Amino acid sequence: MMNLSALKVDPEFQGKIPPLTFEELNQLEANILRDGRIINPIIVWEGLIVDGHNRFTIAKKHPEIPFTVHEKAFSSRYEAIIWICKNQLGRRNLTPEQKKYLIGKQYEAEKAVHGGDRKSSTAKSSYGKRNLIGAPKTCNKVAAESGVGRTYVIEAEHYAKGVDAAEDAVPGTRQKVLSGEVKPTAAEIASVARAPPEERPALVTEICKPKEPKSQKPPAQKQKVPPAVAAPLPDASTSEEESSDEEPTSAPALSELDFPQKENEALKVDRQQILEIANNRYHAKQLADGAAMLCEVSGAANTMIRRWESVFRDYPDILTDADNRSAVKRNIQKVKDYLQKLEEKI
Repeated sequence: MMNLSALKVDPEFQGKIPPLTFEELNQLEANILRDGRIINPIIVWEGLIVDGHNRFTIAKKHPEIPFTVHEKAFSSRYEAIIWICKNQLGRRNLTPEQKKYLIGKQYEAEKAVHGGDRKSSTAKSSYGKRNLIGAPKTCNKVAAESGVGRTYVIEAEHYAKGVDAAEDAVPGTRQKVLSGEVKPTAAEIASVARAPPEERPALVTEICKPKEPKSQKPPAQKQKVPPAVAAPLPDASTSEEESSDEEPTSAPALSELDFPQKENEALKVDRQQILEIANNRYHAKQLADGAAMLCEVSGAANTMIRRWESVFRDYPDILTDADNRSAVKRNIQKVKDYLQKLEEKI
């Protein structure tokens, strides 16, 4: 077992890892004490921790607890950052802000690894050029790995730079932004990196203020459309067989005569739009069938899974407290019974 004093925390590496909440850290510590050892290894590169900062903290607090260390081999700090970002992006409980930040930092590091300094003599040489990967290719690679578009990756890089600039200007901002404690927009965050350094503290303070609810504007006045003439009802003397074979009579289409012609061209466009909307009201609507409603079934299942996972993540005592576990098991059984009955019908 490696000596704890030989392990070092690198602030840049640690800044890429979303911290646990107070409750999550306490739960991790309780699990480790219950197991009597730290199961997952602390991963390091040249003595610097790249994963396992919380386990390292708990190990220092409880030096009697055994732990293991796994050494990774990276060719540079940028490769280490890429690995950290990818490793963290594999977590399932990231906030949208954390995901965007990590993708932005990965893209930034990937460009440094594959693109290098394009102004250097090495990069300008024929050998250097053969080993450079263009920024578009790097962007496409990161986008494909993360399941997002190229535009998202580029915006994520600007966002990440803004978050780091905000952290430098006002320490503690990174955690508040990435945890969702404060809600500045991505554009506001990106603007911090572009602002002069002396103006950044005031800018960060301003964009991190709670947003005031937007006042609702009064609804715009709608132009009145002359009511369409309803189709005449079948004559009482018409038999049921005769009336059922006929297509329902549509309301007559509104014509240009319903609106007086005006010279203003903008009004012509508005009038034409109104005519189309009014006429389309009387088109027969297609009823939904089972195939069309399968999305509702799938959405309901996904919503249930997502909400359960969110509750279990935010309130871990649900799965550790005996009474809570019993209640969860009863709900699981209720779902199982329903699904079994449903499966028998299929």
